[in-house]
Amino acid sequence: MADTSRSRALEQRLLREVPALRTHRLLTVTIAVTTASTIVTQAGLLATVLAGAVTGELGAAQIVPLLFGLALVVGLRAGLSWGLAVLSQRASAAVKENLRGRLLTQARRLGPVHLARHRHGELATLVTRGLDTLDPYFTGYRPKIVAAVVVPLVVVVRLAVADWVSVLVIVVTLPLVPIFAALVGAHTRARTARQWGLLARLGGHFLDVVAGLPTLRAFGRARHQVHVVRQLADAHRRATMRTLRVAFLSALMLELVATLSVAVVAVPLSLRLLAGSVDLGTALLVLFLAPEAYLPLRAAGSAFHDSAEGVTVAERVFAVLDTETDARPRTPPTIAVPRSAGGPPELRFDRVTTRYPERDAAAVREVSLHVAAGEHLALVGPSGAGKSTLLALLLGFVHPERGRILVDGADLAELDPDAWRARLAWVPQRPHLFAATVADNIRLGRPDASLADVREAVHAAAADEFVAALPEGYATVLGERGAGLSTGQRQRIALARAFLRDAPVLLLDEPTANLDPRSESAVVDASSRLMAGRTAIVVVHRPAMLAHVDRVVPIRDGCVAEPRPRPELVLAGTHPDVEE
Repeated sequence: MADTSRSRALEQRLLREVPALRTHRLLTVTIAVTTASTIVTQAGLLATVLAGAVTGELGAAQIVPLLFGLALVVGLRAGLSWGLAVLSQRASAAVKENLRGRLLTQARRLGPVHLARHRHGELATLVTRGLDTLDPYFTGYRPKIVAAVVVPLVVVVRLAVADWVSVLVIVVTLPLVPIFAALVGAHTRARTARQWGLLARLGGHFLDVVAGLPTLRAFGRARHQVHVVRQLADAHRRATMRTLRVAFLSALMLELVATLSVAVVAVPLSLRLLAGSVDLGTALLVLFLAPEAYLPLRAAGSAFHDSAEGVTVAERVFAVLDTETDARPRTPPTIAVPRSAGGPPELRFDRVTTRYPERDAAAVREVSLHVAAGEHLALVGPSGAGKSTLLALLLGFVHPERGRILVDGADLAELDPDAWRARLAWVPQRPHLFAATVADNIRLGRPDASLADVREAVHAAAADEFVAALPEGYATVLGERGAGLSTGQRQRIALARAFLRDAPVLLLDEPTANLDPRSESAVVDASSRLMAGRTAIVVVHRPAMLAHVDRVVPIRDGCVAEPRPRPELVLAGTHPDVEE
């Protein structure tokens, strides 16, 4: 019953959100009714022909037209089956296209922070392999469940006219098939959910391992992850084999129940035929139609196992689509931009507290911080202290749970997010480069920039030397995530984006992390030029950037610690929160 309610709930939601399915459902019911009529007609014609040929009541002149009509009915039944398959495949493709597009839109809307509750690898598995598991639901289970309702009803009505005794036996034994199918289905549900969970975990972990492979190699943990991935793959293989074992055994059981039910109908019918209480034509009609009454139920039970994974995946999809970015109601933006739209603004955190989804502890607590217009502020502290969270608050990736952020006195929550982000330039610790040309990657800072503007930004970021050395210069197509460039080169491409954007607020998140001394020196020089004339907040773990900031603010356990007014005292690495 629980599995039926899950499928019914999925059906209702899909009908609400994909209107094209309503037409498909109507066509499916129409085809099922027509198919049931052809089944009854085919059995009647075949019984008439065989009975007439055996008893001699029909001559060749009468049998030939009947055979011709029988061939037409068989052809019509085959055509209806083909048409239903085509319609089901199109419906499946339409639903997958709709859900895949909405998932990607939701991923963009949620942003990187709120997507943290769904591992990127699991989400990628859901969008690709996961949605493809809906095919068996639309091409198998959905049309078969309609046929399981329509065909037995039409067959029973037809046989009730011919032989009520056989109909009584069919009506008593017919519920055995769905009862056994439901009992097995309850067991299948748990196994299918576990199988999909292991597949999603495997995909998510594998993507994380690949993305962090340089770090794993640096810490000597790459070989250990080979063992972990092998264990996850073996667990998924075992779960899949257990699920298939249940599916095969349940199919065998349903076949056995249906066969025994037909035998219960056939044996008394044979005895009555020998006794002369039923004629040959009626007996043949019952024997031809009785299996057709059980066949749709048996097929629907078997198709359920193929569709169970698709139902589980659909529930995961709707869980992602139902994810909200913020539990608090948010009012529409009322202010377009702060009053000092042309120059570097003043920023103020006023007792700001926030936490990430599904985490009890606050990421930052009661943070009050003032950044003067044009000031260069460094945030220092151990990993996980909340430094990057402060940048995420300014970027709008997360929102304050309490307190507010002021931009030249205006509440950031009331500003137009797009207008505000247009005034920001952000250089993350690990900038993402796309599988596009070098010029196109830099133009993310300003899409309408000319090649001359791009060249100027690259020169300012001290990246022109290595860009010129690339096979096709600015037209060189990079690999995904900047494959083919060193970490320092990727960082300077990101700085070139920021130069091209020319925004009054600059956010730098550990720009010199994981760089060799030469690359670090180039990035520090470029960053110092980039900060000139801008309000800049820099997350710092190494002392190289401290010579170019006006003030150092330590962050510990999500709170502002005792401030250090000048950076000169910590240039040698004496600050407890700055590495050598």
